[in-house]
Amino acid sequence: MTFEEILDHAIAMLQRRGRLTYGTLKRQFQLDDAALDDLKNELIEGQRLAADEAGRVLVWTGDPATPVSPASPSSLHAPPPAAAASPEAERRQLTVLFCDLVDSTVLATQLDPEDLRAVVRAYQETCATVMARFDRHIAQYLGDGLLVYFGYPLAHEDDAQRAVRAGQGIVDALEQLTPRLTQTRGVQVAVRLGSHTGLVVVGDVGSGTRQEQLALGDTPNIAARLQNLAAPDTVVLSAATQRLVAGLFFCQNLGSHSLKGISTLTQIYRVVSESDARDRFEVEASIGLTSLTGRDEELALLWRHWEQAKEGEGQVVILSGEPGIGKSRLVREFRDYVLREDALPIEFHCSPYHQNSAFYPIVDRFQRILQWQKENV
Repeated sequence: MTFEEILDHAIAMLQRRGRLTYGTLKRQFQLDDAALDDLKNELIEGQRLAADEAGRVLVWTGDPATPVSPASPSSLHAPPPAAAASPEAERRQLTVLFCDLVDSTVLATQLDPEDLRAVVRAYQETCATVMARFDRHIAQYLGDGLLVYFGYPLAHEDDAQRAVRAGQGIVDALEQLTPRLTQTRGVQVAVRLGSHTGLVVVGDVGSGTRQEQLALGDTPNIAARLQNLAAPDTVVLSAATQRLVAGLFFCQNLGSHSLKGISTLTQIYRVVSESDARDRFEVEASIGLTSLTGRDEELALLWRHWEQAKEGEGQVVILSGEPGIGKSRLVREFRDYVLREDALPIEFHCSPYHQNSAFYPIVDRFQRILQWQKENV
């Protein structure tokens, strides 16, 4: 398709859905980064039909009845874009995070409506900026609340961890925002956050131009109920979510609680702080690993390169493969072998949560060498 045809289809797609991630546009129209930038600029600046959200999402700002420019004749014979068909509902395992502003009714009585809007927008923008690091989907802005999905549209093996990190990040970011709001608006803001993990069905809800992709089931409702039980500026988890982040975060058991609409008692936990463990494998390794089997050939290759390195021949080995095939375990086994020879392993770890920090592995390494400990209170 020509760029004009892509633009027409993108406008129709955005108008119909209301929100589109840049990743969806790249995949749908097979765009490179330069073409995506041109399309984004045309929608935002040229046509003034969209707005950018946190550098990751386009939001429709045009009139719902805005007509779509007719496509060029060559596109009349082209198949309609895949997004034109209503997608099937999907059964998903989601971690849902619900965030709500504390005492928003009190704020409404203290502030002029325009000032209140400015405070809420500052709070929402702060939350969106934090969560952009964790590949999340903001399903709804509910006044002063946010409903966020981790595991949709893209699933990750650490979605529960991403949700907890996002929640803690929001609390930390609002601590930086509050002094500015106190100085300019004379108010302080705080949030409550609740998170639960469970099965849902995700699909389009609504009709006409007012459609949203929402998760249906108990999971979002439980997350909202947990948020109501949280103290200001804390994150509360269900047992289902806490099990998935155990060892990665220190959590305080708050006991069993009765939640409205839920027939059984729910065990809940308050997130206290992050642990020193880098990932789930490191947590499991601290407990104890079973014997490694079936990797004799790979270990022998690493040992041969190690012997060559000891003889003064520098070696570099790249170990790659799909998630879950045992790369970390293989490196751990080789590391233990090197330690038995009184060598000093120097490890640097990247993190999917710090992709905008090129020096994060170095900073993390120095923090561990200097034994800077996170507070567990």
